[in-house]
Amino acid sequence: MKKLPVFCPSCESNLLVSELSCSNCDTVISGKFDLPQILQLSAEDQEFVLQFVLNSGSLKKMAIQMNISYPTMRNKLDEIIASLHPNSNS
Repeated sequence: MKKLPVFCPSCESNLLVSELSCSNCDTVISGKFDLPQILQLSAEDQEFVLQFVLNSGSLKKMAIQMNISYPTMRNKLDEIIASLHPNSNS
């Protein structure tokens, strides 16, 4: 299956979903739907979030597995949180 594009290749704006279809009965739903926020992250950040969940939220375990320091992992998580809440001061 092809990877879902999230940015316009022409102007780099966020893309909207305009059509959904059922692979079982071929029902098609058209409209303009925002992509879930998690899908708007880069592929690298999505992988980080997936690994974070699979490691039960343990940055320490992830740091050991990836041979990266804990502060580096923490900074990466903070960057992802900031990108999900760009107007937050926390």
